[in-house]
Amino acid sequence: MLRAVEKKILSFLKTPYRGFFVDIGPAIGEADKIWTISLNTESKEVPLVLLHGLGAGVAMWVMNLDSIAKDRPVYAMDVLGFGRSSRPGFSNDALICEKQFVKSVEEWRREMNINRMVLLGHSMGGFIASSYALSYPERVHHLLLADPWGFAEKPSDVNNNRQIPLWVRAIAYALTPLNPLWALRAAGPLGQWVVEKTRPDITRKFAAAVDEDNNLLPQYIHQCNAQTPSGESAFHSMMSSFGWAKYPMIHRVKNVRADIPITFIYGSRSWIDSSSGEKIKAQRIDSKVDIKIVTGAGHHVYADKPEVFNRYVNETCELYKSYQNGATIRDGTESDDELSHKALQAEAQKLQQSELQKEENEETDKILPEDAQADEVASNLKEQ
Repeated sequence: MLRAVEKKILSFLKTPYRGFFVDIGPAIGEADKIWTISLNTESKEVPLVLLHGLGAGVAMWVMNLDSIAKDRPVYAMDVLGFGRSSRPGFSNDALICEKQFVKSVEEWRREMNINRMVLLGHSMGGFIASSYALSYPERVHHLLLADPWGFAEKPSDVNNNRQIPLWVRAIAYALTPLNPLWALRAAGPLGQWVVEKTRPDITRKFAAAVDEDNNLLPQYIHQCNAQTPSGESAFHSMMSSFGWAKYPMIHRVKNVRADIPITFIYGSRSWIDSSSGEKIKAQRIDSKVDIKIVTGAGHHVYADKPEVFNRYVNETCELYKSYQNGATIRDGTESDDELSHKALQAEAQKLQQSELQKEENEETDKILPEDAQADEVASNLKEQ
């Protein structure tokens, strides 16, 4: 059923595409496969690789693919654990889960024989893309983050913060992406009706793209999330309430190699905290960091204002097309074995120790704040 409805949605594309499974071997499960679609693979430009958000799949890019694939190869994948890709059992540890997602993307890249890529991630996909850039910087030509999830720290007064929409605060207790996924599965054949009634905006966003066939997107979302919640469980392990990550990316993305440009594309009406982009830009003073705000768009910025979003993506790819970072590309890869289970645990422990050290430093700063800390506190109070 998922295959059929995906095919129907993608039939509205004007650009020819090819769909296929990429066998990435025992990346997490015994024999994992990632469903992929490709467009304009004849182009010699640096390919653009798309990572969707939670509860989504490749067909959600239907309003973007024709435009962004006009001048370059484009690959969109169903992230492991979602859509038509394999649904292995992920770790229950947040950092190991994150690295498992990264490993799946790297194994996919290797099988596809892609040397370097522009990596575009939306929401959770932006979190994964950023973590990938930290682990494999030599493979990333440019990092494009569309309303990325998991960057900001969780506010201490989250339940009283008026800047955070009530519905976000509510579903922080319900573990849901587009809407409660457990409800979709519990509803069985009525899952599509649940999507239609709880998220009529999704239908409206895509109406023009699918010739007003209002059943297609709710049906697709239902079918994407009616299966074993493998990826959803991994997200649950990584999150601290729905809107935040246990290990926020804002503390780490500053360490993405300095010569990798980063572009943020935020919706002006999104519940995602766009101030994270500004903070990262301030941290990366010797790097190229651009921030673009799409007026009138919400979290699904690529669907709310597809023309503007596509223009930003195309302009960004053109602007940095000739940007070369002069990195030496490793052929074999010393770090291929770094993603073994033991190494994943070791890296998780290292990051956990880093977080603990940061917390200790913060406690010290509270007792005897330095000028920089005081400035940051003042800035945070101003933002609130």
